[in-house]
Amino acid sequence: MNFAHLHLLLNHFPIIGTIVGLGLFLVSLPGKNEDLRRASLIIFPTMALIAIMTFFSGVGAQGAIKKDPGVSEALIERHQGAAMLAMVFMEITGALSLVALWKAQGKARPASWNRSLSAVLLFSVVTVLLMARVGTTGGDIRHPEIVSGQAERADATGISRMVRAFEPSPGRVAELMTTSKWWWAFMMDMHFVGLALLIGAVGILDLRMLGFAKQIPISSVHRLLPWAMLGFAINLITGVLAFTGMDQYYTYDWAFWLKMLAILLLGLNAAAFYLTDAFHSVENLGPGDDAPPLAKFIAATSLFLWFAVITLGRYIQSFADTITVHK
Repeated sequence: MNFAHLHLLLNHFPIIGTIVGLGLFLVSLPGKNEDLRRASLIIFPTMALIAIMTFFSGVGAQGAIKKDPGVSEALIERHQGAAMLAMVFMEITGALSLVALWKAQGKARPASWNRSLSAVLLFSVVTVLLMARVGTTGGDIRHPEIVSGQAERADATGISRMVRAFEPSPGRVAELMTTSKWWWAFMMDMHFVGLALLIGAVGILDLRMLGFAKQIPISSVHRLLPWAMLGFAINLITGVLAFTGMDQYYTYDWAFWLKMLAILLLGLNAAAFYLTDAFHSVENLGPGDDAPPLAKFIAATSLFLWFAVITLGRYIQSFADTITVHK
């Protein structure tokens, strides 16, 4: 199994999953079906996480097929640009869905809740359309028999030309990311700040569930979670930018992929916490109360995986080494 196989395995999930999420969201609106709406709001951030891994595996897939006869570099670059734009909207949709889920658990005002749902609806519709273009441009790479006719006619339409105007050039983005060591250092500093916010907020909650600082109510610690979301957003932006600048290097770094695996497992761990009885069993714990075994297991797993993320991140070479490889 190579990166091309991995990319083919992953790329169907963000495209089909986003369509399913939007369908459930639309069906939930007329009857105000909260279960369907909650399911759709969970699907969007899940697809956003998978979309990151799909995007990262695309570079390896390119390396596996670029020497094959009939494969066009121009079509690959067009597909990469479409994927970059679609991923931006996918991540925004996932973030807005998390905000909506957070407001649903609290006591958000109806106006604020409705604004969040409207934003999710708008961005999810745009994301579905952009994901469809990603799938189409990806199919063109391995199906040259349709490129000369259907694909070129599609690119000649006004909407397609407008979308292509917003699609970034992968080479240009990579050049901008590695032009200055100062810019790279700034990105790495911001990545560290985001990691500190994320692990600081989540770590405090995990430690409280494990029995440390039992004088603090769980609800007080849980209010720090928006800071964790902010930290994850910073890490996501700086991480994707760093990968775009040095994609050939990161793609073939084993520590990078193990780190991505740990992040995926952390997403599953967080889903297990909020979608099972674990969260409801601890949300009202007061001073001195002990968390149940399931919540403690999830908290311990979270700390272990975050430790793995930090450790594996340290095994990724520094900019001074990677810039030499890049050149």
